[in-house]
Amino acid sequence: MSDKIIENNQVTIMGEIASGFTFSHEVFGEGFYMVDVLVKRLSNSDDRIPLMISERLIDVTQDYEGEYIMVSGQFRSYNRHEEQKNRLVLSVFVREVEFVEEEMDGAKTNSILLDGYICKAPVYRKTPLGREIADLLLAVNRPYGKSDYIPCICWGRNARYASGFEVGAHVQVLGRIQSREYIKKISEIETEKRIAYEVSVSKLEYMED
Repeated sequence: MSDKIIENNQVTIMGEIASGFTFSHEVFGEGFYMVDVLVKRLSNSDDRIPLMISERLIDVTQDYEGEYIMVSGQFRSYNRHEEQKNRLVLSVFVREVEFVEEEMDGAKTNSILLDGYICKAPVYRKTPLGREIADLLLAVNRPYGKSDYIPCICWGRNARYASGFEVGAHVQVLGRIQSREYIKKISEIETEKRIAYEVSVSKLEYMED
């Protein structure tokens, strides 16, 4: 059962470690830490992607900034309660890690496969330049009755296709994880720069249950 579950959420990322380790939480005496990785885009900009990694997989007391790693795992979400409401926090839960030489040319440095269910009506819109976009929220099942809620963004033909999906539709998505900065208004005079994460969809398929 759990192998089947793991197949529905697969991430492979390769990039440069861009931060130190910060403690996240502990489960049965095993500490989990957060670390950021910079992953190159084709456009030569970077996505800054947070990894959650066990102290059993890597020596979290070391400084690895500037080194390149390749990880595989799952894209996970949890709700963090702040400012009187829940905020969806996303990170890559690492199952395997290896240090690599600098990024290999042509390697798939950022790929994700998700198999899940539409849990909110898709939001379809056009940019001022006429580009079509659709936002999806996908519920991806985990073992033991849990789910991860993953925001996905579709473009062009995929956006048109996605706009017709109903809540509960079973879909499979291939794409890449991307980060984007935005300014959050905290109060009338206070703002804060934050990073949002989503899956940029390259392939979208409706699954017949």
